[in-house]
Amino acid sequence: MVSATSNIGSLSFETFVANYLDKVRYELIDGELIDLEPTGLHEQVAGLINRKLNVAIDLLNLPWFIPMKCLIQPLGQNSAFRSDIVIVDRQALGNEPLWKTAPVITLGKSVKLVVEVVSTNWQNDYARKVEDYEAMGIPEYWIADYLGLGGKRYIGSSKEPAITIYQLIDGIYQVQQFRRTEYLLSQTFPNLSLTAEEIFTAGRSS
Repeated sequence: MVSATSNIGSLSFETFVANYLDKVRYELIDGELIDLEPTGLHEQVAGLINRKLNVAIDLLNLPWFIPMKCLIQPLGQNSAFRSDIVIVDRQALGNEPLWKTAPVITLGKSVKLVVEVVSTNWQNDYARKVEDYEAMGIPEYWIADYLGLGGKRYIGSSKEPAITIYQLIDGIYQVQQFRRTEYLLSQTFPNLSLTAEEIFTAGRSS
């Protein structure tokens, strides 16, 4: 997504939820309103991953689903992340304090997997959100960098498109990257048959 920061001043999480919950082009980071403007190609990539993961959920007959809109509130912060894809465990939602009145996740154990599709706001995906999702205990986090926009420290000096997968092991994220025709390795979906190139192809103009 292309991002721009609003100049309306600092917002609390509660104010953001009250005024921007249904405005899907916005998220909140440390009180700053971030205006997300998804491109068509970004939506193509997110749509492909969404479809593949929904099929995987159905094949395993799991009590999980992907909300059409959902906010994730990091621990103790005036932030509300609007991730591209969130797989939620329906059986865990009874412990979520806000879920009955708003689609807001506050507990990492309610989430099985999060996907962010990278565009110009790549710093948030590779740095800030990695730390927060790890702290929440979210077991798996994908970064789909189909344009190779991430910094060199994250994807290398070649700036080649990459799928980065963080998996929580003993409370710490372990990271693997996948490129070209490599098959993604997911602890959440060990039988998933999906290559990095399939995702990159979805983000190309026809």
